[in-house]
Amino acid sequence: MNDFYEKFRNLTFFDNHPEAIANHLDNFYTSEEITVFHEMVSPDFHLDVYFISSAKHSFNILLTCGMSLLEMTVPEGVENAEQYKFAELMILIPKEIEFGEVSPSENENDWILGMLKETARFPHHYDTWLTIGHTLQATADMEPYDQATDYVGLVVLPSVTFDEEFTEIKIDNKVINILSIFPLYKNELEYKIANGYNALLDRLIEKDEKEVFNKQRGNLLDQ
Repeated sequence: MNDFYEKFRNLTFFDNHPEAIANHLDNFYTSEEITVFHEMVSPDFHLDVYFISSAKHSFNILLTCGMSLLEMTVPEGVENAEQYKFAELMILIPKEIEFGEVSPSENENDWILGMLKETARFPHHYDTWLTIGHTLQATADMEPYDQATDYVGLVVLPSVTFDEEFTEIKIDNKVINILSIFPLYKNELEYKIANGYNALLDRLIEKDEKEVFNKQRGNLLDQ
């Protein structure tokens, strides 16, 4: 455990990125439309979640702020690797999904926030990266994120709701990418692992699935 803490003490933090994210959001939303779930204790790096509720959308937004404090470990050989080093994660949620005033709480939807934050921490804990097409599972045994859901993992997707004006934050000749996450059932995750991202994407298109999170959507593999 001491080695874990020591690792993060010795990394380079880009402390100006959270301010850049806040300034970016100010271009699209008023302060009244934005709430922040502040992280009270951070064992590695500080990771907050923005909750954006605007009348101009039929959905709300959860957006991490802190994943881009550290650069991800993009493998050698990836073309334009610099463009993938920094990211934050977003999920669009229905208006009726509510959270407690603080997080964590006893709210039944807290697992959604937990899923976001666990995913945002993953690349830094395991010296890897996340980008479009990548999948993650909640546990090694593909157990659900929480007893309140059957989702066991997720796939990283490009947003089809927002364009690059919103999903790319430019700062100091770098870019912070805002990536969307889409929760998956066990057989869907297994299907993607076996058949690849494009096959899963075809299923999403065939089913006309929306980017907005659905607690109990139909299975992509059902006929």
